[in-house]
Amino acid sequence: MKLAVVLSLVALGLSRSTIPGGRPDGVELSSWSYGNTSRTEATVISRRAFSEPSKASSYNLGRLSSQQRQKRQSQTTPADVRPTPEPTGASSASTTVHIIDEHDFALLLPDRPGELISDAESDGVAYCTPDSTDAACARRVEDGFIRAATVTTSDDGAYIQVTGCLDVSKSSLDPSDSGGQFDVRFPNGAQCTFGGYGASFIQLVEPAANRFCLRCCKSQDDQINCNSHQDRAGCQTAIPGTYDFPSLGVTCEE
Repeated sequence: MKLAVVLSLVALGLSRSTIPGGRPDGVELSSWSYGNTSRTEATVISRRAFSEPSKASSYNLGRLSSQQRQKRQSQTTPADVRPTPEPTGASSASTTVHIIDEHDFALLLPDRPGELISDAESDGVAYCTPDSTDAACARRVEDGFIRAATVTTSDDGAYIQVTGCLDVSKSSLDPSDSGGQFDVRFPNGAQCTFGGYGASFIQLVEPAANRFCLRCCKSQDDQINCNSHQDRAGCQTAIPGTYDFPSLGVTCEE
C-alpha cells in the first residue's frame, strides 16, 4: 500500500515537471490531477493539444464564417498590385457609371436576359436607379431591384463606393450566377464619373449572393483602393462595406 502511494506521488511529480506551473490555461496542476482517472486523461489531452497547435488552429479555422476566413486569408496573402491595364475603347454614356447617393447611382449589368455577369463583361451597359437624376441614363433598373444600399467615401477623397443588397427576382439576371467584375477594361469605354475616363474603378455583381458593390477611384492605376486583380474574391473582400442592414430588416444572404 505504501509503495502504491509513493508511486502515485512520483507520477504527480512527473506530471508537474511536464507542464511547469500547471495547465496551459493557468489552472494549478494540484487542483485537478489528484487520483482521478478522468482528470488524468484530461491532462494528457491538454498536453497533446498544447503540443500540436496546427491541429487546433485548423479546427478553429473551420468554425470561422466565410467572411472571417476571407479576412484572415487577406491578411496573410500579399496584395496583387500589378498595374491596371489600359482602358479599352472610347468613352461612352452607355458604359458610364456614377455614384451620387444611395438612391442615385448606376451599375453595369448584362443587357441580355439570363446572361451571366462574367459573359457580360464585354457588352454590359449602365443601368441607373429609378430615382437617378442623370438625364443621360437610357436604362433604369426596376423598383425593388436595389433592396438596400449605402454610400461611403474615403477620408482622403481617394474613392467613393456604394455597396448593398439586390432582389434578383426584380431583374432578368440568373439567380444562380456567382457573379463577375466590371472595370476600366470591360466593357469598352467603361468609366465612372467620379474619376473620369481612365481612372480606376471596380464593380462586382453577385446575383447568387444578392450582393453588389461599386468603388470609383479618383486617379488612374490605383491598385491600392481599386484593385482590379481581385475579380474572383467577391464584394466582401474586394470592396469591404455594408452588406447587412438590420434597421431595414435586410441582409444580402437570406
